[in-house]
Amino acid sequence: MPLMNKPHLTAPVTPVDHQIGPAHAPGTVVEDGDFESPTCKQAAPAVKLLLERYPEKVRIVFRHFPIEEAHPHALHAAEAAEVAGEQNRFWEMHDLLFEHQPHFRLPQLQGYAERLQLDMARYTAEMDDEVYRQRVREHQQSGRDSGVHSTPAFFVNGRIQDVSFGMQSLFDAVAAELQRRS
Repeated sequence: MPLMNKPHLTAPVTPVDHQIGPAHAPGTVVEDGDFESPTCKQAAPAVKLLLERYPEKVRIVFRHFPIEEAHPHALHAAEAAEVAGEQNRFWEMHDLLFEHQPHFRLPQLQGYAERLQLDMARYTAEMDDEVYRQRVREHQQSGRDSGVHSTPAFFVNGRIQDVSFGMQSLFDAVAAELQRRS
């Protein structure tokens, strides 16, 4: 398939996105992920390794793409991560969720929030009121608009990267993009 016909990231990265790494890194990797997806859990260590390999050159962005038909607790997990994010603990919750997958019933999610020492009154109110559901839905729509059908989906500087045969293809795409930009 010609490169120009490949799916591309339709929603640019903004300060609202959850990101780690330098804001002006030459390489930006956007992951559309589902906390209840076993393949997303398998990809998480590779994403951390990518950051370690290119600490000043790569920025990672996480967007929610819960596949609720297959993962009935993924939406609540995404919302819990958003609540944590509003208390500056997104990445800690991100890691806890993958560490404790698939234990995402509401009492378990509350336990993770307590473990992170979140403001529990705020956590409970925001989860009960589904304050961040719209943000999660916007991430899902953005993913669909960008051609995402399954998770994890990765975009390297706006272009989708097929990782169905393993994460090495993501590393290769990042290395090629960094080489191209140097």
